[in-house]
Amino acid sequence: MDEVTFKLVAIEKSDDINFILGQTHFIKTVEDLYEAMKNTVPVGKFGIAFCEASGACKIRSEGNDETLKKLAEKNAMNIGAGHTFIVFMRDCYPLNVLNAIKNVPEVCSIFCATANPTKVIVAESTLDGGVGRGILGVIDGCVPKGVENNEDLSWRKKLLRDIGYKL
Repeated sequence: MDEVTFKLVAIEKSDDINFILGQTHFIKTVEDLYEAMKNTVPVGKFGIAFCEASGACKIRSEGNDETLKKLAEKNAMNIGAGHTFIVFMRDCYPLNVLNAIKNVPEVCSIFCATANPTKVIVAESTLDGGVGRGILGVIDGCVPKGVENNEDLSWRKKLLRDIGYKL
């Protein structure tokens, strides 16, 4: 009889790094994600890791920043769920690349796109004599502390202008 265990895996990264975590289905994902990132924000720095779910079951990785590539590999190994990918980025935001990533033919779904402290809820079970893992969901950031007031609204509007996303 199969048993399932659950665990929380914290994403390891510094506060200033954004990432996208998703599920995909084919070994060429890592190359296609590289092209999507590079074609969308050519000056962005990124590292990508993809967990192969069959065959050699390797973590496949690419990127144009060695530090972010190693960070992606480390977090992919910690999560260890088949057919998942993680992209860490600098000099761009998930909103710059999210639609391009969603349009990669192999991408099935996105679990999160954030810079927040994040934990991944992983289920582990035996699978045909081996062990398999899957992502059930993520815990992204903190619980709301109330509804924004006028001061909070002013801060939000100023931030969006300061980082160049609003006039």
